[in-house]
Amino acid sequence: MNISILAAGAGGMYCGSCMRDSTIAHALRNMGHHVTLIPLYTPLRNERDVGATREVFYGGVNVYLQHASELFRKTPRVLDWVFDRPWLLNLAGRAGAQTDPAELAGLTVEILKGEDGAASKELHRLTDFLRDSVRPDVIVLPNVMFLGMAREFRERVGVPVVCELTGEDIFLEAMKPADRDRVRGIVRARAKDVTRFVATSRFYADKMADYLGVGAASIDVVPTGLSPDYFAPPAAGGAAAAGGGGSGGKRPLTVGYVARQCPEKGLGLLVDAMVRLRGLANMWDVRLKVAGYAGAKDAEWLAALKQKATAAGLASQVDWAGEVSIDAKIKLLDAVDVFTLPTTVPEPKGISAVEAMARGVPAVLPNHGSFPELVAATGGGRLVRPNDAEALARGLADLLRDAPVRRALGNAGRAAVTARYTERRMAEDMVRVFASLGGDVAPARGPVAAGV
Repeated sequence: MNISILAAGAGGMYCGSCMRDSTIAHALRNMGHHVTLIPLYTPLRNERDVGATREVFYGGVNVYLQHASELFRKTPRVLDWVFDRPWLLNLAGRAGAQTDPAELAGLTVEILKGEDGAASKELHRLTDFLRDSVRPDVIVLPNVMFLGMAREFRERVGVPVVCELTGEDIFLEAMKPADRDRVRGIVRARAKDVTRFVATSRFYADKMADYLGVGAASIDVVPTGLSPDYFAPPAAGGAAAAGGGGSGGKRPLTVGYVARQCPEKGLGLLVDAMVRLRGLANMWDVRLKVAGYAGAKDAEWLAALKQKATAAGLASQVDWAGEVSIDAKIKLLDAVDVFTLPTTVPEPKGISAVEAMARGVPAVLPNHGSFPELVAATGGGRLVRPNDAEALARGLADLLRDAPVRRALGNAGRAAVTARYTERRMAEDMVRVFASLGGDVAPARGPVAAGV
């Protein structure tokens, strides 16, 4: 098949959703399919080179200018090209990532309006590229914020459109009530232009079926899969090498956290749990390793959280890292005994928890969102009451005290993730989704020029 996957960049930052799209593209190519991976807003940043198009479409600067002024809706491409330079897009993307969603409602509406919105010039350029240069058999949208593209793609490119659902409701629900209602109305209307939806978990499929006003049967579930790098043998002495049981007393017991450093991912709750953990028997010297992107929007909150940890006596027990490479991430996971991602809002993906299980590290996760599904499918962790620092502390302590249980859960999780959460399995699931479109998918016509 000839497949076009659109992926929204995150201003030069690692982004779970765009890495998922890139991983799907890489795995589909390995299966023999032709895939054009097309960045939107900003260039993509991935843990490995997956071969996206050089050109970015829907460049974030141009989209914003066209929203702000009618003048830029009529400018020639030679001028728009200037605003699509990668360094400028990444700079603007980082600034946009720190903007309150409430301030982006108008821009979101214009993009959702598609051919009737302020960014219609960008839509027509992308449509022309797909129709004339790529000629795909199916087009994949990255999330519901791009539903406005679907109608024109189906009418002018003449192929089915699949839309992924990966956690965008958090952004949409953060808008002011009036804007939230307006956006939802447009989303529901535009959802009818999509041939099929794909969610990362059954929890999220059911939630978004209600949000979109579509039947649950129109949403397939394709869990996120990992690249082979996550299944490489661990270095000697790592937690995974010991079957999730730590290093036999050679270092203090350690908890790991890898995610964006922000309130929604539960880092504040985790620090509270670590304070409580120190007061439990034999837990006074447990360490915590934290890694993940720390944005300017949450800088004051994070600084206050670090001060809180220091005031509680945790200064020497917490290692704070920022955004890490895949090699550094794997090294961190191999150096912890238990992983946790105590999100305060229901999590649709939980990719880092899957990554930890791939390294043989058991996880303690909140009993909401996609985590109950993940634990049930893998046997690689335990669930605790959400938004409860005391419950999290006791859940961590229970595993930290019991090396045999840690090993059993770590081994179970690693075996299940190795079997079910690979990039190959994810790509095969996506192919099954494409095949289910039946007659809507034309025979492969082959690209004229993929632009890679």
